[in-house]
Amino acid sequence: MPAVRTGVPIWQIAALAGLVLWLYWSILGRLVDQWWHNPNFSHGFFVPLFSAYVIWHKRDRLARLPLQPSWSGFVVIALGLLVLILGQMGAELYLSRSSLLLVVAGLTIVYFGWNHLRAALFPWAFLFLMIPIPAIIFNEITFPLQLFTSRVAAPALSLLGVPVLREGNVMNLASIQLEVAEACSGIRSLMSLVTIAIIYAYLLEQRTWVRWLLAIASVPIAVIANGVRIVGTGLMAQYWDPEKAEGYFHASWGLIIWIISLVLFYGLHCLINLLWPDRSTSS
Repeated sequence: MPAVRTGVPIWQIAALAGLVLWLYWSILGRLVDQWWHNPNFSHGFFVPLFSAYVIWHKRDRLARLPLQPSWSGFVVIALGLLVLILGQMGAELYLSRSSLLLVVAGLTIVYFGWNHLRAALFPWAFLFLMIPIPAIIFNEITFPLQLFTSRVAAPALSLLGVPVLREGNVMNLASIQLEVAEACSGIRSLMSLVTIAIIYAYLLEQRTWVRWLLAIASVPIAVIANGVRIVGTGLMAQYWDPEKAEGYFHASWGLIIWIISLVLFYGLHCLINLLWPDRSTSS
């Protein structure tokens, strides 16, 4: 690939950073506002911080890589700007926000080369987790989770002696009607736990296949733990106080189940290490 430059002047990096910040200022502002006000996406604050940590952790390796700047990065930049225009024209926030990552990738190629982008591929790709998924996809995930949770919780409550009649995502108990609403679908804990699982696996596990397994396992763990939350709410309503089941204790179950999910996740990692010890750490 033809080289663009042999060095990277600081003033050019500062100027380009300012230009990109000006171009995406309103988009980034709305993104941070969504992290702050929407509990479904509050994990977004931690994503760029972790990516920055990974880059810093790899700084020596990146510094040793030869500079191989390439004009082909301008193609990636053009693609990112095209995605930005399409996102703005179609009022699609996901496209507008994702275009920033494409522009960053293109600038990396132009100034440093494809080898640097490949070396930083994981922290760059991880940044996509900070972008809330489109509403249409979010709804496609949420409603099936609501139905699945109610289908699991209803027979579990019956086995525990609680009479229940399920109608879709609504469970009718003798003392209360429980609706597995969007907030109770488990989507919050699911998205947060997947993010935490990837961070945990990267920091505490060296084997690639185990990292993938832990990340994938976080999905059923979050769903199962949320089912326990619904069952617990039903038991509290049946045998204690329906008002308390729907009040403070129902809200606090979210934090409790999230902690339980983390414990289950850690237990799974311990089980994997017990069955398949990491030989590289024991030698």
